[in-house]
Amino acid sequence: MKGYIHSIESLGTVDGPGIRFVIFFQGCNLRCQYCHNPDTWKQKCSKQMDVDQILEEYEKVKEFITGGITITGGEPLLQFDFLLKLLTEAKKRGIHTCVDTSGSLPYTLKGAEKEERLLALISLVDLFLFDIKHMDNEVHKSFVGTANTKIFEFLSFLSRHKAPVWIRHVLVPDITDSDTHLYTLGSFLGTLDNVEGVEVLPYHTMGTDKYAELGMTYPLKGTREATSDEAQRARHIILLAIQQTRISSK
Repeated sequence: MKGYIHSIESLGTVDGPGIRFVIFFQGCNLRCQYCHNPDTWKQKCSKQMDVDQILEEYEKVKEFITGGITITGGEPLLQFDFLLKLLTEAKKRGIHTCVDTSGSLPYTLKGAEKEERLLALISLVDLFLFDIKHMDNEVHKSFVGTANTKIFEFLSFLSRHKAPVWIRHVLVPDITDSDTHLYTLGSFLGTLDNVEGVEVLPYHTMGTDKYAELGMTYPLKGTREATSDEAQRARHIILLAIQQTRISSK
């Protein structure tokens, strides 16, 4: 079995705890307007690698890795079978595993088999980095290209099964930065039992050159970048809402 791999980063420092070996899966079914990696969208236009080849690359640098491996993308869940195989082999070697996902599951997962497969995934993942795009379903549709209903169902599933999660949220001026939206996000997170961290990432425009190279129009042209101070303020609002929700539920 081989997977479609966009690239590998040997010494990642922003993709989970510690210095990590980061594997970028190719293919994504979301079309986030702020995406800075549009070259990862189409799946079958990249190199293919098997699990042994990937872990051979890990072995070359493992003495420098203090955290483990992170599998990101694109959307790694779309290559579900290959993801499970890679995670299984990593766990056999005692490697800490992290999956960075937007929660967009493949349509092939259905019914009782779906739950069984998801439980198998949870058993192999030490930490999920879960990217939440927007709380409002209609805004999510226009901003990302799909509804958020099943995404939140998956996040709730992870909570019920106590799968550790760090939440990530990109702060985009005039789209995801309103106090109402941030408080709604925090209130929802406060109902979950597995959220161990919250990261708010300031929107940046570093991906605009890729759009030009691919002959694509950048969707957020003219949108200013968010500042680190704004991101810190947004995180404070989310954490406050989490705290208040948990207090009120006691």
